[in-house]
Amino acid sequence: VDAAAERFEIPSTVQNGTPPIQLTDRADVVAFNESLPCGAELTEAERSGEYTIATFELTERPGPGECGSGVGETAKTAFVIHNGRIVEWRRVVDQPPTEPPSTGPVI
Repeated sequence: VDAAAERFEIPSTVQNGTPPIQLTDRADVVAFNESLPCGAELTEAERSGEYTIATFELTERPGPGECGSGVGETAKTAFVIHNGRIVEWRRVVDQPPTEPPSTGPVI
């Protein structure tokens, strides 16, 4: 948790299924990281404007937290990084691709 917290700029903004939350000191950053129940391994990253969209495979993590049935699932996070530090961390809804609407039977 401490190593992850060191990657955040002060202040920074996080959003994990909540309205945006401003982290204004190192204690806030540590508390946010401790609130995440799973560890994660990066599997893919791509740029989208100022964001880097990262896909992670969820894992159990050392210390407090219990990922449970989330282990092996994927999660996506959008990051804005300035000078090597995270200034925005936003959970991205990982949805399957949508299929085009059916046009109905051909007559």
